[in-house]
Amino acid sequence: MAGKLATPVLPKGRVAGSARKAKHVPQRTCVGCRTVLAKRTLIRVVRRSDGVAVDLSGKLAGRGAYIHNRKSCWERALKGGLANALKTALTTEDRQRLEEFMSSLPEDSAEPLTGKDPQTGAEVSNA
Repeated sequence: MAGKLATPVLPKGRVAGSARKAKHVPQRTCVGCRTVLAKRTLIRVVRRSDGVAVDLSGKLAGRGAYIHNRKSCWERALKGGLANALKTALTTEDRQRLEEFMSSLPEDSAEPLTGKDPQTGAEVSNA
């Protein structure tokens, strides 16, 4: 077929002449302060058949919830937000295990947290 130009075959999701897409960063909400941040910046707590556990790898099977590595967020989460997010009641053993982990966290730092407001989508900071 003379006169017709062949269209280049590109990998799925790519368009000829366009720049690369920015990589998607998964977002999660802290159950303590309700700030939306990148998943990797939060600590995952998971509900398993043997109880609730801290999942530092983020790969354990089970229903998960995310919390900042700040004591104030952990204190608020343990008041009820965590149990609601995990859809379970925290046993005294679970609560003791989580409070032990919370005691190893650093005190709240002066550095501001930034993220997105879950309702408006606007950038927010606690500064």
